[in-house]
Amino acid sequence: MLILEEQRYIHEDLERLEQGIADRIHDDPKHIRDRLNRDHEVSQLLDQIQNQSSNLLDIYRDTTGARASEIQQIGSGDSFGEFYKQLKDVRDHHARYPNEQAENSEQRYKVRRAAEGELVPSIVDSLFSGEEAYGRFFDLTTNHEQFLNLPNVRRLTYLQYLEVFDNFTPGYGGVKKADKLTDQYFKYIGELASYLESFMQRTRPLENVDKVMETFGQEFEAAWEKDDVEGWQSEKPTGGDTAKDLSTAEAVWCADCEKEFKNENVYKNHLTGRKHIKAAEQRKQRSADTDGAANGTAGPRTSAARLKEKAVAEREQRVKRLASAMSTERGDTRVNVERKQGMTERERQQELENLLNASEEQQEQPRDGEEDAEDGEEKIYNPLKLPLAWDGKPIPFWLYRLHGLGVEFPCEVCGNFVYMGRRAFDKHFNEARHVYGLKCLGITNVNLFRDITRIDEALKLWEKIQREKKRTKVDEGSVVQMEDAEGNVMPEKVYYDLQKQGLL
Repeated sequence: MLILEEQRYIHEDLERLEQGIADRIHDDPKHIRDRLNRDHEVSQLLDQIQNQSSNLLDIYRDTTGARASEIQQIGSGDSFGEFYKQLKDVRDHHARYPNEQAENSEQRYKVRRAAEGELVPSIVDSLFSGEEAYGRFFDLTTNHEQFLNLPNVRRLTYLQYLEVFDNFTPGYGGVKKADKLTDQYFKYIGELASYLESFMQRTRPLENVDKVMETFGQEFEAAWEKDDVEGWQSEKPTGGDTAKDLSTAEAVWCADCEKEFKNENVYKNHLTGRKHIKAAEQRKQRSADTDGAANGTAGPRTSAARLKEKAVAEREQRVKRLASAMSTERGDTRVNVERKQGMTERERQQELENLLNASEEQQEQPRDGEEDAEDGEEKIYNPLKLPLAWDGKPIPFWLYRLHGLGVEFPCEVCGNFVYMGRRAFDKHFNEARHVYGLKCLGITNVNLFRDITRIDEALKLWEKIQREKKRTKVDEGSVVQMEDAEGNVMPEKVYYDLQKQGLL
């Protein structure tokens, strides 16, 4: 293929790729399977645009000079001779390959619509398991089993594991810092981080997940250099234990065993145990290794241990950030697991079948909608001006008479607005229009003005209410209080009455 023809072909292909993306973005599928499939197709087209643009830039750079030579040859040489030469090459090519099918470039990137009874293969069908429901939920059952097989861990249920799988506090869940340096834990945390990263790539194909992961890595490197990674700070040989968040005020934390004790007596009794002595020796050794690394006297073994700590810490940090970024899917997974625990196996299988069949039903609905739209283009006959129902058609006349929708109820407070039917008229007294009209008249207690629609009636009633309030209101400042010899306080009238009777 000539270089100029290849250049023209790439330009045409880029335009068709852009049109294909526009056609897919214009669609708004309702089912999550169709939305994900559309996003994956758009992602593939964007990758193809990048590849074709890179090839086009190489042609324009013309590092070999072939493009300039071809332009010069066409412009300065025999035009007809060059044309017939290229025509001969085309005929020779088709003579050698007479059965080669011509590709229709217009249909290359068109959205493929499924014909009646035809099943169109989808990209996402093989990307998700049944438990993931096309990216709505996590499927951490394998990782949960790996967690339970770790030594000295608590036996957490799957629902509890979903709550705490990103909590890597030393000692939490039974996993101590020394246990995290084992190959089994390293494999577990690596597969957990890989699954979450893969889940994000599958559910968010239009996002640059590689750039997000690169950002996570840069943040971790900065925190590691500052020795600010939670749970992986360099250990210093101090006499006292580091402060931890304890459950009670009497509880004591043992930094060697990474365990909490209820009170001081229990803590002192365990100091003589073999587990504590062994844990203290291991911590002392780790502190010595850290000091040696800081002073530059560390050996190869110390450097390898610190590098392994960094590798484990980096994976833990990645799991935390990914779980935080997908908190919505995590919450939906917990709700889904709780719901499925109350279902039978038959109900679970039926739900899975409904999920797989829902997409086909969604694809058939647009065709029915298009037929309805064509039928709905006919003018609706409504000579009586009846109100329209939810389907856009007039309601029956008997229903119109039954609800009294032909009776008008004007309201002067609402600005002479007319309400059709008794039901709408009764409801409007609590609506914003009527309440605003009463407030404009200076009326604050709107509950007493129901069924009053005239402004003069509302003002007269409000004035009457104000007069009654003033009449019944007692001015506390005008009441004289008297006090007897025993210190009893009473009104002046009562005091003099009791005094006349000789009771004071």
